[in-house]
Amino acid sequence: MNTIDNAPFLKSFDEHLNENHGVIGTPQRDKFEEKAKAFVLVEMLREERLKAHLTQEQLAEKIGAKKGYISRIESGKTDIQITTLFRIVEKGFGKQLNLSFL
Repeated sequence: MNTIDNAPFLKSFDEHLNENHGVIGTPQRDKFEEKAKAFVLVEMLREERLKAHLTQEQLAEKIGAKKGYISRIESGKTDIQITTLFRIVEKGFGKQLNLSFL
């Protein structure tokens, strides 16, 4: 445990992740990182939908899907296919999606 002048203090975020989700490179940590990235993507989509003043139903109509599918994506209950991601961004939001590999 970290201490300042022998008094305990909060763990760093990295320490928290290592203790609760395993160290980087372990299957447990890889699974956590994958879910975290998916969560961030879903939140970005939801925020963009709200900025566009679209309901889930309106977005679904624009991309040729059902409201329930948009709801499942936003709640993290289903994985989003890359073709759907492009449709949401381009047809739903009228924006361009750029991907890069780092």
